[in-house]
Amino acid sequence: MMQPILSVRDLKVHFPVHGGLFLKQTGAVRAVDGVSFDIAPGETLGLVGESGCGKSTLGKAIVRLENSTQGSIAFEGRDITRASTGAMRPLRRDLQMVFQDPVESLNSRHSVFEILEEPLIIHGAGNAAWRRQRVAELLDRVRLPKTAAEKYPFEFSGGQRQRIGIARAIALEPKLIVCDEPVSALDVSVQSQVLNLLLELQQEMKLSYLFIAHDLAVVKHISDRVAVMYLGKIVELADAEKIYRDPRHAYTKALLSAIPEPDPLAVKKRILLEGDVPSPINPPAGSAFGHRIKHPRYEETIGKELPLVEIEPGHWVAADPCCLTDADWQAVSGRVMAAV
Repeated sequence: MMQPILSVRDLKVHFPVHGGLFLKQTGAVRAVDGVSFDIAPGETLGLVGESGCGKSTLGKAIVRLENSTQGSIAFEGRDITRASTGAMRPLRRDLQMVFQDPVESLNSRHSVFEILEEPLIIHGAGNAAWRRQRVAELLDRVRLPKTAAEKYPFEFSGGQRQRIGIARAIALEPKLIVCDEPVSALDVSVQSQVLNLLLELQQEMKLSYLFIAHDLAVVKHISDRVAVMYLGKIVELADAEKIYRDPRHAYTKALLSAIPEPDPLAVKKRILLEGDVPSPINPPAGSAFGHRIKHPRYEETIGKELPLVEIEPGHWVAADPCCLTDADWQAVSGRVMAAV
């Protein structure tokens, strides 16, 4: 079997909460709370979930913009979980990120040329003449005119700014790019253009993507596999086609029911979720989603691990009686007992 380019195991990212007179730690925000997955070379893994579920924190932890509390991150077989800034610097060539808001991620005081040249200078790539030629190539690759090099980020539209962000991410010919909601702030017509650009670059450069989004329709367009995240945990993971055709977890079904139907005459049953998303500071003792929907079997899950189980080849789902059909729960619970 081919070695994954990225392997994440039981990753946790907790942020301390301080309070009281002496600002002692009184708790922790469990933004990411035990996540495991692999990404193969050339693959796109879509990561979806509601706002606040921990998607962006997970992406930042992978590229080491956030420190993990527990677990491991391996890039091309090398453990980078605790790698120092110096140890990470040469790996930045191969591990890049495209941010959600290009206005915030692009330095407004730098011209586009300076923005795109900066990573080349940091990594000692070529001389001044070569770097100028490289910037021109990058702009052409993301379909921006060469004259864009002398302009500043505020002179561009949102879609054009995101293209600049993508150009910066591919400047050093990386192998893996974490895309943190790269099209969520763009108009629908521009979204499709940026998604198609990412797909073309993936094919040309043999890139792997972790594509983070809350819009399942967008994720379907670009992903090979999809992981569904809820309150810091992955609750379902499968091939994209399988997730959309045959979701097993109740939360996945609810998310899919919210995708707009393009046919105005089609009748689609919407699953409306009741209750509020639990707090990551004080999560439920049992099934987080079961607690939210007040499922009658919630009490059974208190204090128990709800691990991902392979319900069928390549299709993983949380072993949670609150979120599965009776038939699926029987199949999953049997596999959990067999593993024990």
